Amino acid sequence: MSTLPTRPDPRLTPVLSESRVCTGVTSLRGRVFLSYPSADGPGVQVVEALPDGRRAPYPDAAWNQANASPDSAFVHVNGLRAGPDGRLWMIDSGSPQLGGQQVPGGARLIAVDAHDDRVERVYHLGEALHPTSYVDDVRFNGALAYLTDAGMPGLVVLDLESGRLRRVLDGHPSTVGGPLVADGRVLRDPHGTEVRLHVDQLEVSPDGRWLYYQPASGGMSRVDTRWIDDPAVSADEVARRVERWCDTPSTGGTAIDANGTIYLSDVERRRILTVAPDGSVRTLVADPRLVWVDAMWLDAEARLWMPAAQLHLTAGFNGGRSAVDYPMHIYRMSVPTGPSRLDHS
Repeated sequence: MSTLPTRPDPRLTPVLSESRVCTGVTSLRGRVFLSYPSADGPGVQVVEALPDGRRAPYPDAAWNQANASPDSAFVHVNGLRAGPDGRLWMIDSGSPQLGGQQVPGGARLIAVDAHDDRVERVYHLGEALHPTSYVDDVRFNGALAYLTDAGMPGLVVLDLESGRLRRVLDGHPSTVGGPLVADGRVLRDPHGTEVRLHVDQLEVSPDGRWLYYQPASGGMSRVDTRWIDDPAVSADEVARRVERWCDTPSTGGTAIDANGTIYLSDVERRRILTVAPDGSVRTLVADPRLVWVDAMWLDAEARLWMPAAQLHLTAGFNGGRSAVDYPMHIYRMSVPTGPSRLDHS
């Protein structure tokens, strides 16, 4: 059984407290944005955390209407991030829950102009997905975006100019997840079945050459982006170019800095690990408060934001019974290796 840390680390500062499970945090020009999944019931999915402590639906209340048409409202926002273009990007999984059926037109990558808080463009992803796909996360590389499908293992390559989509590494062993482990136990859904999240986390190296990715159960791989960027490269050739990069534990989220160091949450042992550009793994911080740290954010001031989402204690991952201890907290600490690379542009 995993040994969990017992002492708080003074480098961690709690900066936000939430009454709902929060799995995404990002900052843009001094503004902070959060995303809430539907793990603890329906409600507003994306907010701006205002300096006075209020949470304002973002980009507006209409986009956060429950059970509204996916033409103008979220289905299930699984994450968000500030992009290298200064826009705020939101990933709508298109399915209310992992393993569920896609809502027609629901799976989207949504770009918001944060200057006037207006949805600027919506990329529909359905043609690259399967009926039980669950779009999970996104990273950018120039004019391309890469997205993970945690429901049906595979990656999606999106041309941001034309909107063209391609699915790569569909069902490849590097994208297939195994049982998830957190705090020393295997996670199970309300039916008692082991929870499996397929390819989930991904990062692009600072020079744009490498795409690093892994299922939530761990085992990080990488592929040279030239093989997945070129539509003329065959599926077999792309598969041959995949490299196993390093062994990693069950993971909630990652971030990468300007030097190419990947920050990775270890939900098995309540730690944040670093993966250096040479593949070596070290512990950055271990703290009993880091309870399933989900998608992290590294800001321009080299501060790592860590939402302790307690996702393994939600009903969907805890055998149908919620044991989340509210409020959940978002922590922050300075890191020594450089600010956010955001994404290669």
